[in-house]
Amino acid sequence: MRKTVSRATLGRVPIYLKYLKTLSADEKYISATKIASNLKLGDVLVRKDLQMISGDGKPKVGYEKNELMLKLGEYLENVDKKNHAVIVGAGKLGCALLSYNGFGDFGVDIVAAFDTDEGKIGTHAGGKPIYSANDFKKFCLENDVNIGIITVPALAAQRVCDEMIECGIKAIWNFGPASLNVPENIIVQQENLALSLAYLNVLVKG
Repeated sequence: MRKTVSRATLGRVPIYLKYLKTLSADEKYISATKIASNLKLGDVLVRKDLQMISGDGKPKVGYEKNELMLKLGEYLENVDKKNHAVIVGAGKLGCALLSYNGFGDFGVDIVAAFDTDEGKIGTHAGGKPIYSANDFKKFCLENDVNIGIITVPALAAQRVCDEMIECGIKAIWNFGPASLNVPENIIVQQENLALSLAYLNVLVKG
């Protein structure tokens, strides 16, 4: 079972992994101090991040580089295994998410979007297809989809959520401005862009 780390730590893991891949093959060991220095991060911060995922390094030499890379890669599920995700709602936000390539660094592959707008069905965003909402259930069951992303208006969010659960989706990332009612075994990440912007506004004024 994977360890649970904070969102901030998770965000730094791909940075560590990419840095390690730039090192010479002759460099067998790497210390948290050196990683922190080269990435301009706090030494204590990096030590805590690596300890959470890979345990303690060896005294005086640090971490065995290849082993550390393997553990970081396994944590991100980047090696041969990714979770498939789909988007329901191919508006501007949905298409922007569909076109973004950075999710692959975290083991997630958004494979398609779905919409009821006939003008969008059959088109693509970021090279990914947009299908009819009528094909949603069949697609999810055939493609082992585990994550659903909701970018529809508030009034449609719960209905879409229920359909996702019926399709076996285990986790939902909700951008719709509505709270969702789900069973206890379903994971929901509620994203409120307006609230995030308001928080930044408060910080700036403060």
